[in-house]
Amino acid sequence: MSSSPRHRYQNPMDYVPPPEKPRLTEAEKKSNHIASEQKRRAAIREGFDRLAELTPGMEGQGRSEGLVLQKVVEYAKDLVDERRKLIEEVEGRGGRVERELKKF
Repeated sequence: MSSSPRHRYQNPMDYVPPPEKPRLTEAEKKSNHIASEQKRRAAIREGFDRLAELTPGMEGQGRSEGLVLQKVVEYAKDLVDERRKLIEEVEGRGGRVERELKKF
């Protein structure tokens, strides 16, 4: 096997470039941009909806993104506090908790 790259054409003059794709019109560009933005916003909405589903106390509330974030932070802090208390309880009873598991 030769170390030189293999070329499709023996003579570079035989190369014919592929035909150019037609360029998008300004209206098509705008339409694509709007569709992309709508898709991005839908993904964000779905993410907030999922956070709201996973967070206690969010059932039946209007979904304000600020409220969802506030409740998620409160819930995460509660989970961290609960974890810290469980670690303290285990160690208070003479158990051992590995250093890696103590990281918050």
